[in-house]
Amino acid sequence: MKRGWLFQAGLLAAAGLVLWFFISNTTHNLETRKIASGFGFLWREAGFEIGETGAIAYSAADSYLRALVVGLWNTFRIAAIGVVFATLLGTLIGLARLSPNWLLVKLAAAYVEAIRNVPLLVQLFFWYAIISENLPGPAEALNPLPGVYLSNRGIFFPLPGSTPELSGFNFIGGASLSPEFAALLVGLVTYTAAFIGEIVRAGVLSVGRGQVDAAYSIGLARRAALRFVVLPQALRLIVPPLTSQYLNLAKNSSLAVAIGYPDLVSIANTTLNQTGQAIEGIAIIMGVYLTISLSISALMNWYNRRVALKGTLR
Repeated sequence: MKRGWLFQAGLLAAAGLVLWFFISNTTHNLETRKIASGFGFLWREAGFEIGETGAIAYSAADSYLRALVVGLWNTFRIAAIGVVFATLLGTLIGLARLSPNWLLVKLAAAYVEAIRNVPLLVQLFFWYAIISENLPGPAEALNPLPGVYLSNRGIFFPLPGSTPELSGFNFIGGASLSPEFAALLVGLVTYTAAFIGEIVRAGVLSVGRGQVDAAYSIGLARRAALRFVVLPQALRLIVPPLTSQYLNLAKNSSLAVAIGYPDLVSIANTTLNQTGQAIEGIAIIMGVYLTISLSISALMNWYNRRVALKGTLR
């Protein structure tokens, strides 16, 4: 017992010495190069514009802190919307792979294999090129649904009491998605959905055949049996790996910098390039993504416990 405690104390002391070395060495180098340290720069004027600020008012006269808040909002917005649509599309893909329709099964399998084996960054470049370069201008915008317009200026769609209308060189009214946001959203959703589809397929297949036969024996149709018998039991196996995919989607959103979407990473990079305080900038990015990941994990673990309790046989 004493030997174990001594070993742990020695390990803790060694870790403390390593941490002290890195901190002291970094502090010394910063002082030698006369580089300011600390987070005081957050309250200085940013001096740069942000192309997409969402619901947060921002101008170049605002502080770096407000600019980073805009980036955080943009990151949270793309991650939250992406999780919802990736879950819906992934569930459909997973169920399609179990369909009795041969063609649907093959199409779903081809989608999964193609999307999962092409790097996400390449897919983002592809979707951004499609939207920004291959769609027509606002005057010739595609109109696939009433009130919905697709152009190289973005995607425009109606809101209650407000429909997009062409005015000059762009649309006014309704809501819109910038080309950068739309490309990032489509890329994240289609990529993550391919993995979610396989998770859903595996979860459904894990439910015993006897459960399905029992559902059919009491008169449930295939769709009703899937909804009320199979999926509730499959959730116990689907939720844990699904959590990992949600975390991956949130972290993969940092690739937005490659196509010009002003997420947290993009704005933090601009900030640290202007201020020279790279350590603080990287620390902010790491802290934010760590908080997002832990929050998603906590929420999904809570939901997983609820599903497990409801699915427990007595």
